Amino acid sequence: MRNKFDRQLENLNLELITMGALCEDAISASVKGLLDDDDSLCRKAAETEEEINQKERDIEAICMKLLLEQQPVAGDLRVISSALKMISDMERIGDQAYDISEISKFVKNSNVKSRVHINDMATAAIKMVTDSVDSFVKKDVELARAVMDYDDKVDNLFDCVKDELVQLITLDSKNGEFCVDLLMIAKYLERIGDHAVNIAEWVEYSITGVHRK
Repeated sequence: MRNKFDRQLENLNLELITMGALCEDAISASVKGLLDDDDSLCRKAAETEEEINQKERDIEAICMKLLLEQQPVAGDLRVISSALKMISDMERIGDQAYDISEISKFVKNSNVKSRVHINDMATAAIKMVTDSVDSFVKKDVELARAVMDYDDKVDNLFDCVKDELVQLITLDSKNGEFCVDLLMIAKYLERIGDHAVNIAEWVEYSITGVHRK
């Protein structure tokens, strides 16, 4: 029975890795679609968001099967319950990548995009998502805590983008509409970082039994 349970846990890990990779793809496609004025990438982000939603349902089914059929002990129960919490945050990451792709459709042919640190924010947010999922699979509490600390970088980049956009509006009020849209995109990236922190906190709980919040 334990061997079967371990195989199912391994399957859970693989599905979480896949869902994490989909989140990375969605963020990357939405931001690249923004920067390159590429509607096809925006559509890809929307399609990937649908895959993320399906993956959430698949993982929920795996977790429920583990709970109902295997009667997990305390440590295993923490792992399964943490996975259920994590996929909720990952689903929200997919939603926010989709929201970025929707706004990107309206931010066309503007050199404003190249003058702010949106791409740096996206790179940092993707790193946080990747590392948070990896920390769960590897049972690496130090990596999870590093994700929590790295959130300061995303927050600082958000402040940087906000200041840059204010300066651009001050220089030319015609940039106002573009800048508001870009500020919304930066806010979504900041929220993605927050969700990655949530994931990391559940990883820490799954390993130590202690949840920060």
